[in-house]
Amino acid sequence: MGIFGRKRPRGRHAASERGDFADVPEDFEEEEELVTEGPFDVVDAPDDGVTRIDLGSVRVPVPNGAQVQVEVDPATAGVRAVHVVTPQGQVTVSAYAAPRSGGLWDEVGGELTEQLRADGAKVYPGEGEWGFELSALLGDVALRFIGVDGPRWMLRGVIAGPQSQAADAPRVLREIMAGTIVVRGDAPMPVRTPLPITLPEAVATHIAQQQSQQGA
Repeated sequence: MGIFGRKRPRGRHAASERGDFADVPEDFEEEEELVTEGPFDVVDAPDDGVTRIDLGSVRVPVPNGAQVQVEVDPATAGVRAVHVVTPQGQVTVSAYAAPRSGGLWDEVGGELTEQLRADGAKVYPGEGEWGFELSALLGDVALRFIGVDGPRWMLRGVIAGPQSQAADAPRVLREIMAGTIVVRGDAPMPVRTPLPITLPEAVATHIAQQQSQQGA
């Protein structure tokens, strides 16, 4: 367990402010709980022996039987995203620069809700281990979004998979996020800036060889 604390609100007050849940009783008092489990800031990273893929800004655990897929931007040849593909769905974990005061995920979650609704998805806001979570159905694809506010960073995870796996998908996403280590760095960054992704040398070499062969 990490030793830093992330204070998170308990109950439904955050979602209620967006009107997603029933009205909060007048006598509701906001409580805060000191969270010491992952995801971890790098200064509090546990020496737990878990196998993680080092992507620079995030170190993501890869469950047994899962595969890692790298999404490359064909225009720039840069890394667009790295996905962990599990039987329950494709997991993508990303980190962003955030204010010291926290609260970025609550803002992003609200915007994401409206965006999905505009795209025609069926959206189901809810509450999970770290606060606000979002489930959505877009065509035949079931989605679950989870966010965590950390010290000057926000971690967002999404799992996309078939509706037949929708019951187990959130558990898989939570387990991967709980084991993730975030490397924010000390450089100043505008809020919401994605933290850079870098590939392990062996993976980068393999991709370069594939691109070279395709070009030939």
